Amino acid sequence: MGEETLPTPLDVRVRCVRDITEIDRDAWDGLAHGPSPFLRHGFLHALQLSGSIGEGSGWHPYYVVAETDETTPRLVAAVPAFVKSHSYGEYIFDWGWARGAEQAGVAYYPKLVVAAPVTPATGNRILCARDVDPRAASAAVAALIRELAIEAGCSSVHWLFCTTDEHDRLADLGFYRRSSFQFHWHNRGYESFDDFLAALRSRKRKQIRKERRIAREAFDALEFVPGGELTTAQIDRLDRFYRRTTYCHGGMDYLQPGFFHYLAELLPDEMQLCQVVKGKRIIAGALFLETDEGLYGRYWGCDRDIDMLHFEVAYYAGIERCIDKNIPLFEAGAQGEHKLLRGFEPSPTYSNHWLRHPALAQAIYQYLDEEHAHVKARMARLAELGPYRRDG
Repeated sequence: MGEETLPTPLDVRVRCVRDITEIDRDAWDGLAHGPSPFLRHGFLHALQLSGSIGEGSGWHPYYVVAETDETTPRLVAAVPAFVKSHSYGEYIFDWGWARGAEQAGVAYYPKLVVAAPVTPATGNRILCARDVDPRAASAAVAALIRELAIEAGCSSVHWLFCTTDEHDRLADLGFYRRSSFQFHWHNRGYESFDDFLAALRSRKRKQIRKERRIAREAFDALEFVPGGELTTAQIDRLDRFYRRTTYCHGGMDYLQPGFFHYLAELLPDEMQLCQVVKGKRIIAGALFLETDEGLYGRYWGCDRDIDMLHFEVAYYAGIERCIDKNIPLFEAGAQGEHKLLRGFEPSPTYSNHWLRHPALAQAIYQYLDEEHAHVKARMARLAELGPYRRDG
């Protein structure tokens, strides 16, 4: 094998911007985002306008942008970074690290996080122009990310839910690997929901049909409504569902009032509300964000609990939509081993980390090595328990 060719350094100017509106929307969205819509300009702007990030939220944005050094600069790479005073809304858990640091007399907060805020979905964290070598872009922006962390007095840098390629590139740049997993559904070219069911073991196939039958007896219609067609009343109802669910399950309502209204205005094509109608009332619903390459289910809620309705709205309706629209990937949120029996499979997720304090870094990196072995073994065991037939 020949030696690997090193990337040509980018001739760019790298700087920080605190307000997403100071960056041209078309330029930002013109970078390669991959399947995920959660770093689109409209999503970040909706978070900012609603106060879900920014002053008082514990998420203080620093958008790192790399531009050509020309009379009219061109945006060629960007990274959304946040100085944080807590670890809420991240879903790659480091509470134990924070506790250990504090017990050792090492301040863990503030820290610097590169992520889609309050969204556990894999996606590009280093957004690059399509004609730029991603390795060169990674080197250019990662250097400033580390400098920013030091200047802001941060203990560490955490890249959350990055892609496989980014995971490798960041490791080469000195950010230690961490692996975890979620349950994702993958479209294998199914022609119908029944075609998908045919790939499952008989008992699981019967279970899903039974669950769908029970759920459907409780409503008259289930429909997807694009964000641009939603009324104020429909969006208010989505907001109410979201807050009821977080309250009933002991969660935190990270998304502040107004977020869903701003999202419908700023990201109307990607936003889809799956609503359930009984008589003339909408009794339940869930938010989906959709691109040609991925469907992302979020924020299920209802006015009253109905047996099996959550599975129908949050999982089966999404699977059916992916089949109908030929969307290859469906992510339905974090956690939930109950997804395994409904066609979702254990899928790796990645993060990368850098800690300033040498002793703390050594302890955490050793832990990550041990954790990786456990995660790998757990994923293999869960895969064996999956619902898919072995003869297909």
